[in-house]
Amino acid sequence: MNRQGKLYFRYGTMGSAKTALLLTTAYNFEERHMDYLCLKPVIDTREQRNVIHSRIGIERECRWIYATTDLYQLALDLYRDERRVVDWYLIDEAQFLTTDQVDQLARVVDDLGSNVICYGLRTDFKSHLFEGSRRLFEIADTIDEIKSTCNCGHKTIVNARIDSNGDFVEEGEQVEIGGDDRYVAVCRRCWRNKHIEQSSRATLPLEFDKIDHQKLDL
Repeated sequence: MNRQGKLYFRYGTMGSAKTALLLTTAYNFEERHMDYLCLKPVIDTREQRNVIHSRIGIERECRWIYATTDLYQLALDLYRDERRVVDWYLIDEAQFLTTDQVDQLARVVDDLGSNVICYGLRTDFKSHLFEGSRRLFEIADTIDEIKSTCNCGHKTIVNARIDSNGDFVEEGEQVEIGGDDRYVAVCRRCWRNKHIEQSSRATLPLEFDKIDHQKLDL
């Protein structure tokens, strides 16, 4: 095929409107009668239906991507069954893709000439790269950061996992689905300062908790 496509990775922290941008892009393609397909890893179980849903209240149907899904074969099947070569694939939560699936998307771009835009997180709550994000950084043609702002005014970098008290969680599985009740996006400095605060608090003697702090002139 003579078409030339590109593999894009657009990443940002939680709450940076990544999904809203994907859905807006899909709407624009639809208005222009362009062929596109929305996909999303099924590991994100917040939605019971096969939809991509944004926090601002808009949504669109999608196809699930399972751990065993071969995305290159999916594209070939569309051509075989429907004579359809999709112009644009829009993929939400791309950090949950496997390395092999990102490589399959690259083949869709190179062999079929389709464009693939992956939207997702860069790192987990420990600031470590997700598998899918790592591979996208390695082979994507174009990488764009979707920026958002921490409460202090700096750019958000870390997707901090929080407990019911608002403290940062330091241990746990890399993947734990949740929204504002489980995660908060912060800058690196605020992330570090919060960890220092929690560490200092943990070293206080037990008797300190029994002090009536309101009676202290601190």
